[in-house]
Amino acid sequence: MSSLMNTVRKHLPFSGYSAAYALPRIIKCGKNLYLAQFAFMKLLPAKYIIEQALKRGTLGRDAKVLETSSGTFALGLAVVCREFGLQLEIFTDPVMDKGLENRLRSLGAEVFIVREKAREGGYQRSRLDALHARMRKMGNSCFWARQYETPDNPAAYKLFADQISGTLGAAVTLVGSVGSGGSTCGTIESLRQTAPDARLIGVDTFNSVIFCQPDGERKLRGLGNSLVPKNVKHELYDEVHFTSASLAFAATRSLHERHAIFAGPTSGASYIVGHWRARQFPTETVVVICPDEGHRYVESVYDHEWLKQNECLDQGVLLDAPASEEHPSTALPPWNRYCWNRRTREAVLNALEEF
Repeated sequence: MSSLMNTVRKHLPFSGYSAAYALPRIIKCGKNLYLAQFAFMKLLPAKYIIEQALKRGTLGRDAKVLETSSGTFALGLAVVCREFGLQLEIFTDPVMDKGLENRLRSLGAEVFIVREKAREGGYQRSRLDALHARMRKMGNSCFWARQYETPDNPAAYKLFADQISGTLGAAVTLVGSVGSGGSTCGTIESLRQTAPDARLIGVDTFNSVIFCQPDGERKLRGLGNSLVPKNVKHELYDEVHFTSASLAFAATRSLHERHAIFAGPTSGASYIVGHWRARQFPTETVVVICPDEGHRYVESVYDHEWLKQNECLDQGVLLDAPASEEHPSTALPPWNRYCWNRRTREAVLNALEEF
């Protein structure tokens, strides 16, 4: 019997979809480069948040689950709520693609699309405002999952950290995109309990306020934010890289062409950073988080005509290395690296005044 079949038989059957797909496959893509590919990563915290709320009694079986999301956290909640027989309402914006919206509705979720952008905080703020209005109306008959601030989000990634430790050891360099902060911060906190020198590299995009960039329009979705989430613990990051949408799209296609790994653009953004880091530091074990697969992006990131229409072809040239800036607020596309050095956001902002 092959080793693959032995591995498969050790893990099957699973109790349900969420149990089967909550953790990623870890794939070796170079001498010291590994990719952890999730089917969709937000399933892991969605499952943990709901399970913990049911266990504590903060979520009743008759209550509705509410959340604001334009991506796969909504899908994770929809899967878990379907499995537990819970009702779900999602507050999103026009950026949500129709395929994801259809899948959410198929799983029984109600989807509310907020079409007006707040003057400050963008769609994230207007979605939150709509959610809060709904909560005031529903009273105690609802539960807000709060992915951006609940400690259950980062706590969920202990399982992932244990998977890394069991496979590669805890003393790794972890590279991942930053949106809510749950995956990167939760995983590195767990890894550093046994390996304090484990390194964390956050990947953001330009015009995201998380790491001191000015707020603005962002073509690259699934990372970045117009608000600073409470679950982003800035003092955990050693480095921060900013990538443009065009570069991330090119890296996503390169990841598929080189390694047959079919992933979304947040994976591509993290891959180009991890690939560079593994070459620069060959003694490190670099683990890149790939948050989802590429099915939602077949008609965009993987489509030549779409890239041409969105002016992403000429700009989407793979680079060998990032530029470096003295402060993240002055970083410019297509790719920039800043040594964050485990400081608070306030300390980095204060450093700008010293220049």
